[in-house]
Amino acid sequence: MKAIISVSDKTGVVDLARGLGELGFEVYSTGGTHKALAEAGLAVGSVSELTGFPEILDGRVKTLHPAVHGGILARRDRPSHMEELARSGIDTIDLVAVNLYPFMRTVVRKDVSLEEALENIDIGGPTLIRAAAKNFPHVLVLVDPADYPRALELLRAGPVPLDERRRLALKAFQHVASYDTAIAQYLRGSDAFPEELTLALHKLFDLRYGENPHQRAAVYQEESVLWGGEPWGIVAAEQLHGKALSYNNFLDADAAWRAALDFAAPTAAIVKHTNPCGLACHDDLAEAYRRALSGDPVSAYGGIVAVNRELTEAVAQEIAKTFYEIVVAPAFAEEALAILRKKRDLRILRVDPRAAVGCGAPEYRRISGGFLVQEPDAFTDDSIELKVVTERAPSEEEVADLRFAWRVVKHVKSNAIVLAKDRTLLGMGAGQPNRVTSVHLALRRAEERARGAALASDAFFPFPDGVEMAAEGGVTAIIQPGGSIRDAEVIAAADAHGVAMVFTGIRHFRH
Repeated sequence: MKAIISVSDKTGVVDLARGLGELGFEVYSTGGTHKALAEAGLAVGSVSELTGFPEILDGRVKTLHPAVHGGILARRDRPSHMEELARSGIDTIDLVAVNLYPFMRTVVRKDVSLEEALENIDIGGPTLIRAAAKNFPHVLVLVDPADYPRALELLRAGPVPLDERRRLALKAFQHVASYDTAIAQYLRGSDAFPEELTLALHKLFDLRYGENPHQRAAVYQEESVLWGGEPWGIVAAEQLHGKALSYNNFLDADAAWRAALDFAAPTAAIVKHTNPCGLACHDDLAEAYRRALSGDPVSAYGGIVAVNRELTEAVAQEIAKTFYEIVVAPAFAEEALAILRKKRDLRILRVDPRAAVGCGAPEYRRISGGFLVQEPDAFTDDSIELKVVTERAPSEEEVADLRFAWRVVKHVKSNAIVLAKDRTLLGMGAGQPNRVTSVHLALRRAEERARGAALASDAFFPFPDGVEMAAEGGVTAIIQPGGSIRDAEVIAAADAHGVAMVFTGIRHFRH
């Protein structure tokens, strides 16, 4: 029996080779792996001995030889294959342990050159893996050091079961597919819409269930050279306390985190069913949280809180007064953790903010038969030149409220309406089939606080009824994209009520 071992990640490789030797395998290797095994005192031959041909082209060609691939690909159950091997003096190879050059780790370096990147594209390794995986009923293929101990255990017990061989082959093909995806990502650069597209996803863990108990679910991390190959966002959250996260927990926590992180000032966001029911900015984070809670204290119950600054003891004391599922922050003071950990089931997540909102990662949404792909809605709202379209221009205070409301509204599901004042969300309407219903819901939530408030609409008002309702509820300033065929009627309604209105020229649909 013969085995080829050639690995970039040398974790466990000495124990694997030692175990194979004890089982009677002749072990052959190349380069650094050969050196590591020889220095460990193991009997190991070079692939050049196996092929009778030296490595050439600075090591680019080592294993690409019939003596290697013939020995791997020959079907043992076909006499003609075995006769051909015998005529050519080729022995079968029964085990291949290979993992690939660290391409992603290399190309994410800022100083990497194209030449260095190309040199780190493995050719022989993927070919060995694919050949062994193609012939998995006869050849055992190992690409993950975590599989070495079980493989040795099964080999010692007798023939490795076909189901296990199939599992390892599947893992091998996926390993190569993910590797090729990283190369394609590097070569295409920032083009998010190539003619063909693959994603490399790494399973982190299974979830108890999906949106509902009858649905299976799991969490996967996307691996991409676009953001340095490192995990980011909620997927990379460090859970410091509480029960395991559910499918819905991940969705809501991500929505809350994105909303809080979209503001430069100290901000607290409270989310329920992916919509912010409370959001506020204030120089004092504890006050920001109190104001966010005032937006809708009823809906906040059982929701998710996210802040964009270290969560202090003062903030924790306020949060502890209400039941929440999750608290998310970039950091936690020890005193804050001591308070929050008194709630046994509260999930506490620490998330690195450096590579989250604004990283430019494309967004993917499944539809029947395929995916929709888009750039993130990362338009820099602060750079918008507001176009005053009414007789009355908004005051300086109203402009500040309008800009705040406009940033909030892009985190609310369409049709989205937001009421805000003093950098505080007062009420919102989300996900309604018509815009006037969203206005009604936002006003009902804000009640008397709507008087003197600013209103943001994620898309234009198709009719003046929404503006009229807002004005009757006390709204004094409105920000919206404009662009309706009835803009003149809508503006006239605002003028009739003394409401200042500005157009942005862009919209913030969130379906």
